[in-house]
Amino acid sequence: MLVLLSPALAQDIRGLEVCTAEKQMERRTGCLQANVEYLQQALAKLTRETQDKLATAGRDVAAARAEIATLKSALAKLAGEVAELKAKAEPAPKK
Repeated sequence: MLVLLSPALAQDIRGLEVCTAEKQMERRTGCLQANVEYLQQALAKLTRETQDKLATAGRDVAAARAEIATLKSALAKLAGEVAELKAKAEPAPKK
């Protein structure tokens, strides 16, 4: 209930102008167009940044997958060597 009674606080966004203060329609239209252009530029910048982050994450994942494949092959090689050593170390069965 208090929210409805309290005056609304304006949220300032850097780069945006308050167009409601303009009395002339041409100035108000120009103000709104400037706001739209600003928002489009901000959206384009965020899109580029997001694409860069995704590309970086993709490269990191590819590098991690390559490292995992290398580690798997090294582990398989070591497991084979351990099996050979165990086979050599076991005494021949007695008859």
